[in-house]
Amino acid sequence: MWGFALNLTVGDGQALLRTNTLYQTVGVTSTELGLQLQAERARSAVAVTTRKLTKDLGAQRARTDKAVADFRRAATEAGDAVTAELRRPLDTLDGALARLGSIRADIDAGLSSRLVGINAYNAVLDALFRFYDHMVSVPDLPLFQQATAMQAMGNAREVIAREHALISGALVDGQLTEPEAAAFTEYTATRKFLHARGLAGLDVQLRRPYEKVFGGDTFRDFTRMETRIVTTGEPPLDGPAWNATVGQVMAQLDRLGTSSSAELSDRATGAATAILARIAVAGVVGLIAVLASIVISVRLGRRLGAELAGLRAAALELSEERLPALVESLRRGDDVDPAKEVKPLKVSGSAEITDVGRAFASVQCTAVRAAVGQAELRRGVSQVFLNLARRKQGLLHRQLALLDSMQRRTHDPDRLEELFRVDHLTTRMRRHAESLIVLSGSAPGRAWRKPVSVLDIVRAAVAEVEEYTRVTVEAMPASAIDGGVAADLTHLVAELVENATLYSPPDSPVQVRGDLVSNGYAIEVEDRGFGLSQAEYAAINARLARPPEFDLADSDRLGLFVVGKLAERHGIQVLMRRSPFGGTTAIALVPRALVSEQVALTAGDDDRDTGREGGGGTGGGSGRGTASGLPSRTRKKKALAVVSGGTHAGLPTRVRQANLAPQLRADTPSEPEPEQKTERSPDEVRDLFSAFQRGTQRAREEANEEGEA
Repeated sequence: MWGFALNLTVGDGQALLRTNTLYQTVGVTSTELGLQLQAERARSAVAVTTRKLTKDLGAQRARTDKAVADFRRAATEAGDAVTAELRRPLDTLDGALARLGSIRADIDAGLSSRLVGINAYNAVLDALFRFYDHMVSVPDLPLFQQATAMQAMGNAREVIAREHALISGALVDGQLTEPEAAAFTEYTATRKFLHARGLAGLDVQLRRPYEKVFGGDTFRDFTRMETRIVTTGEPPLDGPAWNATVGQVMAQLDRLGTSSSAELSDRATGAATAILARIAVAGVVGLIAVLASIVISVRLGRRLGAELAGLRAAALELSEERLPALVESLRRGDDVDPAKEVKPLKVSGSAEITDVGRAFASVQCTAVRAAVGQAELRRGVSQVFLNLARRKQGLLHRQLALLDSMQRRTHDPDRLEELFRVDHLTTRMRRHAESLIVLSGSAPGRAWRKPVSVLDIVRAAVAEVEEYTRVTVEAMPASAIDGGVAADLTHLVAELVENATLYSPPDSPVQVRGDLVSNGYAIEVEDRGFGLSQAEYAAINARLARPPEFDLADSDRLGLFVVGKLAERHGIQVLMRRSPFGGTTAIALVPRALVSEQVALTAGDDDRDTGREGGGGTGGGSGRGTASGLPSRTRKKKALAVVSGGTHAGLPTRVRQANLAPQLRADTPSEPEPEQKTERSPDEVRDLFSAFQRGTQRAREEANEEGEA
């Protein structure tokens, strides 16, 4: 407030100082410049009429040039007092003064008529009077009004000088041209308007001297001669009388202007004194108020600072320690009692600080209750997912068992193919049910006590994909995965393979390959799709590395969320990147701790843990497989391939050193290792005989058809 008041008063003082500086510099010199221009205009009008350049005109031009030089020097000395608002009319006036040379040249060469020359000087004086108008800048409103009225009186004095200049030239040749008579009429009307305007703006003290002049005999004689000239359009008959009357009128107006200006100057001095007094009062009183406010503010600031520091510490403890710990506890599934967790903030101080502490406590209570409510909601949704998935999983296991029974009783190839398709759909439905179990935070019930071959896991995963015919499984090093992880790894690979088939052209292949590396076993799934941008790969890999909380509103990439959860459960690293073929390559790295050497699984060693959720095999096929976890239809195809001889897997019997060059063989060739005979399982035997029976029956039917032909 002190600064605002001081700025107002100091601003007024600065305005007065600028006004005084302008008056002492450009004000005084511009008045002299106006008088000299008026005198040169009158003498130039006579010279144009007589077409003679007299010494008197030359002397007058010299006086005018001196006045111009003094004015320009004064404008430079004014310096900062010439504001930006005043700079424009000053530049305009300087440009008008620069045209004096061309005006004089036209007069000397006889190129200008009387009216044209007068109008040329009038333009210069108009620029001067516009500069006067911008100089009137007084902070006191009554003074400004009086100065404006005095400016109107000065303009009227200039109009009278224009009338005198025009008539001075007309008295030489005794005539006024029609344009000159019209100009004189315009001058007369302008003079009357300016006098009326000036009288209306002046106060009583300044108006009375002007009223006395306007009511005197001299001014009445002037107005009568003025009216006659306007009426007849001819110059006055008595030239000396006109000159004497006009000279007296202009002298009276000049004296009034001087005295009125002195009166206004005295009033401005009084206003300046009042402003200076206001500056002093505002400065002293305001300074005292500022010092007092500083002392009070410092004391209050220290107390408030201590109180706010305590409030800040309590708020930081709430936002950075207590609430995050509570949210983390809720994420772990711990039971939280909101009444015990909500503790009031320990703050002390003024009533306002205490109120803020209560507001923070209310926010804390609302946040804790909202977090607990959200946790309970998520827990309830997860429980719904789990219950539905368990029920669906039980029904699917029963359906798979029924399909297996139907497959065993069916010998029609077409009917068997249809049953295989239904079996495949059911297997995919089971995978989706297990996805719900994963979303609920639980683990599917399928598991094995012994390690499972990686190749069997990959084949089982491919069998759970709708477009499994597009998938090519390349040769893999023989390794096995821990039986407790086999089901989840099958599910994980199946999701990656299905994602590759969905986001690649329907006629393009999807390749699955694996390799034993130093950190574990890497399984790669590569497609020939369009791929993603680097930013999208980075976002997906971040979600796979640190799976966020499941959001019900974000179900577009549900499979990747399931992959992230399964990978996080067993420490499997999943990474997606651009394939050299333009598509996407998904890499799943199984930790070394979960990888073991390939185990010899004998026929009939069904080591699945069937005690949970109705049993089941790996993720492939119908869930009813061999000890290695292969689906039943794969088992049947392989059974048709033991028939060709060799080992149970259809491979030739290995004979040591059989393929070596003679020079590299041992001296005493060892006997070939005896074939390791494995006992077929009942399922394999049944399938083998069923296939044999169907083949025999088909051969008989073909023979009967040939005999009938």
